[in-house]
Amino acid sequence: MGNSLGKLFTVTSFGESHGRCVGVVVDGCPAGLSLADEDIQREVDMRRPGTSPASTSRSEEDRVEILSGVYNGHTTGAPICMLVWNQDVDSSQYLKNRFLPRPGHADFTAFTKYGGFNDFRGGGLFSGRITVSFVMAGAIARKLLELKGIEVLAHTVEIGGIKAQPKETDEIRRNIEGNALRCADPAAAEKMLQAIEKARAEGDSLGGIIEAVALNVPTGLGEPVFDTLEGDLAKALFAIPAVKGVEFGSGFSAATKRGSENNDPFAIENGKIVTLTNNAGGILGGISNGMPVVLRVAVKPTPSIGKEQDTIDMEKMKPATLSTRGRHDACIVPRAVPVVAAMMATTLCDFAIRAGTIPEVIK
Repeated sequence: MGNSLGKLFTVTSFGESHGRCVGVVVDGCPAGLSLADEDIQREVDMRRPGTSPASTSRSEEDRVEILSGVYNGHTTGAPICMLVWNQDVDSSQYLKNRFLPRPGHADFTAFTKYGGFNDFRGGGLFSGRITVSFVMAGAIARKLLELKGIEVLAHTVEIGGIKAQPKETDEIRRNIEGNALRCADPAAAEKMLQAIEKARAEGDSLGGIIEAVALNVPTGLGEPVFDTLEGDLAKALFAIPAVKGVEFGSGFSAATKRGSENNDPFAIENGKIVTLTNNAGGILGGISNGMPVVLRVAVKPTPSIGKEQDTIDMEKMKPATLSTRGRHDACIVPRAVPVVAAMMATTLCDFAIRAGTIPEVIK
């Protein structure tokens, strides 16, 4: 089974899109961390459906309930179980099209793997709905990282081929909450929104790119050769259903450069070893080098679209057509931004605990 992530800070996801609830168990959180419902709710609200013009009309309150692991406002060291209830569920279209796998979805592969016993409603285990559990876990991870001055930022840098202009860190912090797309470039955000609305009107959808940056990461996080920092970050990010690509630093563009262009020269600033550029994305040899950890994820267009598509009838074994009706995001990118930040924080937190950077008891 593959529903758990992490070695010492372990996250176990449970629930399905149209089941009773979606939740997470976080094991390995140090005792003594100040934690309230509001700390989790603040993060969950950023990915809640119905909060963006680009998002689904499914209206879930997503009120977080902490069931264990917290007493008198502090973590106890026991597993922390958190959930939100699924309330605004409409399974009618899924029941009607039970044997018609939606192109771009996991309907066919899930049906085959689980012999048809899987909960297919709303995509079940393979729905973006399950990422609310990732965000709940990430909220705890971010609080732990903040104790060490580590900050995680994520923002939209491209939608439908429309690219945001690069911004400095302070601008990213200021601007990402200023528009529904969580883009640090307001002018580009307006163009992106227009493109999304056009795609929606045409029964189609758009994908995009999210960048995430972790600041003040200490040198030494990562466990080569197999538990490298990039490897575990990529694994966590690929658990997000819509993610189809991950790159670090200069990423795929490194393949077009010479070594003299892509290498990051070392220098000393204020008695600290730094690099003058950051093409490595803050990671060398699978270990953090003290520079900002920079990564980008490619998010595919929402596969649920109104346009008619070719499929097959798995029961009758003959060709069929399908146009997906229901409540779906025309672009998943804005709601995926807090999920990307959460998965980055969760992975960094696990490595920080493994390195002893975060202690077993917070005092």
